[in-house]
Amino acid sequence: MGKIALLFPGQGSQKTGMGREVWENSSLARETFETASRLLGFSMEDLCFTPNDQLDLTEYTQAALLTVSVAIWRELAARGLAAQGAAGLSLGEYGALVACGVMGFEDAVRVVRQRGILMQEAVPAGRGGMAAVLGLSGEQVEAVTGPLEGVQVANYNCPGQVVISGLREAVDAASAALKEAGAKRVLPLNVSGPFHSYLLEEAGQKLGAVLEPVALAEPRMPYVTNVTAGYVTTAAPVKELLQRQVSSSVRWQQSMEQMLADGFDTFVEIGPGRTLAGFMRKISREATVYSVENWEQLEQLPL
Repeated sequence: MGKIALLFPGQGSQKTGMGREVWENSSLARETFETASRLLGFSMEDLCFTPNDQLDLTEYTQAALLTVSVAIWRELAARGLAAQGAAGLSLGEYGALVACGVMGFEDAVRVVRQRGILMQEAVPAGRGGMAAVLGLSGEQVEAVTGPLEGVQVANYNCPGQVVISGLREAVDAASAALKEAGAKRVLPLNVSGPFHSYLLEEAGQKLGAVLEPVALAEPRMPYVTNVTAGYVTTAAPVKELLQRQVSSSVRWQQSMEQMLADGFDTFVEIGPGRTLAGFMRKISREATVYSVENWEQLEQLPL
């Protein structure tokens, strides 16, 4: 492999059964699940492995996804996977922080549990919304939504896929305007809140208070932050960036373009699904991408 980056997926990639095979085969994975269960006061195995009504609730989803991703990463690291950088989409940034040695898993899982609760409670159900815009560039979406109140770009995922977020009626109005501007499709997302919008600024401030006592270490390798699409190489700005991230746009496409420009050519997506691999295919056809969500993929990863 060439210059390797670890990628950690965000909310929306969760599914029942995620991480089970790795948990069954890896003592490191089982230890990760046990730690999460002990700290959070509920069975992470039950949440992830058995059908239930909680896995898709933000207050549970985020801790579950982090646990599964870190469990897989720990087994890969023990087998010798060495990377030179990392990034994570929204929630996934906490997986990157753990992999880079900035935040310990115990602190990370406690923080994301609170992050999920704060985001869940930030806006009354039904008041906010999100929609995926297909077929327009980020600049084209900005041109349409910029003059509108109550809506903004939430995610720059990849060429031709941008997500908007805000007040439900504002998202509906923007969706109609974007179709008129040439969007191929505008798809309402089944989410519990207007994530990565100004409506979550207060939730971000509250998260800042949660982060305040958390001890951080200097990164063992740099990671690219969603807020700026730039590298973070010291611990100093991390808490402020995590606070801002809750209500800021996720600049994923720009983050990947930054890493590609700096010579990263191999990307390992760690966690459920292949969402980030799909984005990368639209960002760069030259990049090599591996997705590791189960034991077979883990064992087949060329180290």
